[in-house]
Amino acid sequence: MAEQLLIRVAPELKRKLARAATLEGKTSSQVVRDLIEDYVRQRDLPSYIADLWERIGGELTTAGAKRGDIAKAIKTTRRAGSRDAGGR
Repeated sequence: MAEQLLIRVAPELKRKLARAATLEGKTSSQVVRDLIEDYVRQRDLPSYIADLWERIGGELTTAGAKRGDIAKAIKTTRRAGSRDAGGR
Protein backbone atom coordinates (compact mmCIF):
# COMPACT_ATOMS: atom_id res chain seq x y z
CA MET A 1 0.00 0.00 0.00
CA ALA A 2 1.20 3.50 -0.82
CA GLU A 3 2.44 5.76 1.96
CA GLN A 4 1.54 9.38 2.46
CA LEU A 5 4.00 12.24 2.10
CA LEU A 6 3.01 15.54 3.64
CA ILE A 7 4.42 18.67 2.03
CA ARG A 8 3.75 22.34 2.59
CA VAL A 9 3.30 24.74 -0.30
CA ALA A 10 2.04 28.28 -0.60
CA PRO A 11 -1.76 28.52 -1.05
CA GLU A 12 -1.44 30.17 -4.47
CA LEU A 13 0.91 27.41 -5.67
CA LYS A 14 -1.58 24.80 -4.46
CA ARG A 15 -4.39 26.50 -6.42
CA LYS A 16 -2.27 26.73 -9.56
CA LEU A 17 -1.29 23.06 -9.27
CA ALA A 18 -4.90 21.99 -8.84
CA ARG A 19 -5.96 24.08 -11.84
CA ALA A 20 -3.17 22.74 -14.08
CA ALA A 21 -3.78 19.15 -12.97
CA THR A 22 -7.50 19.45 -13.68
CA LEU A 23 -6.77 20.73 -17.20
CA GLU A 24 -4.76 17.53 -17.77
CA GLY A 25 -7.50 15.36 -16.30
CA LYS A 26 -5.37 14.47 -13.27
CA THR A 27 -5.42 15.07 -9.57
CA SER A 28 -2.76 17.15 -7.84
CA SER A 29 -1.53 13.95 -6.20
CA GLN A 30 -1.08 12.25 -9.57
CA VAL A 31 0.95 15.19 -10.89
CA VAL A 32 3.17 15.29 -7.79
CA ARG A 33 3.68 11.49 -7.90
CA ASP A 34 4.69 11.69 -11.56
CA LEU A 35 7.12 14.52 -10.85
CA ILE A 36 8.69 12.68 -7.90
CA GLU A 37 9.05 9.48 -9.96
CA ASP A 38 10.77 11.42 -12.77
CA TYR A 39 13.04 13.19 -10.29
CA VAL A 40 14.16 9.94 -8.67
CA ARG A 41 14.51 8.11 -12.00
CA GLN A 42 16.77 10.86 -13.39
CA ARG A 43 19.07 10.55 -10.39
CA ASP A 44 19.17 6.75 -10.20
CA LEU A 45 22.40 6.18 -12.13
CA PRO A 46 22.51 2.35 -11.92
CA SER A 47 18.98 2.07 -13.31
CA TYR A 48 19.76 4.63 -15.99
CA ILE A 49 22.83 2.68 -17.11
CA ALA A 50 20.93 -0.63 -17.07
CA ASP A 51 18.15 0.90 -19.18
CA LEU A 52 20.70 2.37 -21.57
CA TRP A 53 22.43 -1.01 -22.03
CA GLU A 54 19.03 -2.65 -22.57
CA ARG A 55 18.12 -0.13 -25.29
CA ILE A 56 21.52 -0.39 -26.98
CA GLY A 57 21.42 -4.18 -26.84
CA GLY A 58 17.94 -4.24 -28.34
CA GLU A 59 18.97 -1.94 -31.17
CA LEU A 60 22.08 -4.00 -31.90
CA THR A 61 20.11 -7.24 -31.85
CA THR A 62 17.50 -5.76 -34.17
CA ALA A 63 20.32 -4.70 -36.50
CA GLY A 64 21.53 -8.32 -36.52
CA ALA A 65 24.63 -7.89 -34.37
CA LYS A 66 25.93 -10.90 -32.47
CA ARG A 67 27.79 -10.94 -29.13
CA GLY A 68 31.13 -11.45 -30.91
CA ASP A 69 30.46 -8.51 -33.20
CA ILE A 70 29.94 -6.26 -30.20
CA ALA A 71 33.14 -7.42 -28.48
CA LYS A 72 35.10 -6.83 -31.70
CA ALA A 73 33.63 -3.33 -32.10
CA ILE A 74 34.59 -2.46 -28.52
CA LYS A 75 38.19 -3.63 -29.04
CA THR A 76 38.46 -1.73 -32.33
CA THR A 77 37.09 1.44 -30.77
CA ARG A 78 39.42 1.18 -27.78
CA ARG A 79 42.43 0.66 -30.04
CA ALA A 80 41.48 3.66 -32.16
CA GLY A 81 40.98 5.74 -29.00
CA SER A 82 44.42 4.88 -27.63
CA ARG A 83 46.05 5.77 -30.95
CA ASP A 84 44.22 9.11 -30.96
CA ALA A 85 45.20 9.83 -27.37
CA GLY A 86 48.86 8.95 -28.00
CA GLY A 87 49.07 11.37 -30.91
CA ARG A 88 47.99 14.39 -28.90
